[in-house]
Amino acid sequence: MARFWLMKSEPDAYSWDDLVKQGEGTWDGVRNHRAKNNLAAMEEGDQVFFYHSNVGLEIVGIAEVTVAGIADPTDPTGKWAAVKVKPVRKLKRPVTLKQVKAEPALAEMELVKLMRLSVSEVRPAEWEKILQMTEE
Repeated sequence: MARFWLMKSEPDAYSWDDLVKQGEGTWDGVRNHRAKNNLAAMEEGDQVFFYHSNVGLEIVGIAEVTVAGIADPTDPTGKWAAVKVKPVRKLKRPVTLKQVKAEPALAEMELVKLMRLSVSEVRPAEWEKILQMTEE
């Protein structure tokens, strides 16, 4: 069964538009153990919210894991994980961090609880709530 995730990227370093332009991108450079474990747990077909951190602070699109379980090509030690993702669709309306924090149903979301985590898991109910919020 597919799982759901959220990946943060600074848009001035790697944005949603960059992923769309590439068609498929490698999610690498993660140097946090919990985020690494989340990357390692991903499987092909898992869905991912693409979040612009630092600038924007908003969920802007949905991507899909296309290749899972690869070693981070930026890591000479081979201990860090990476995945490949492709864009699925841009959200009709971005969902801001402020909106997420204001929504009681999302109070336990890792995006709120573990703010510094660059790759976090999203529970199915949280995923559905955010999809509803982009339609509102």
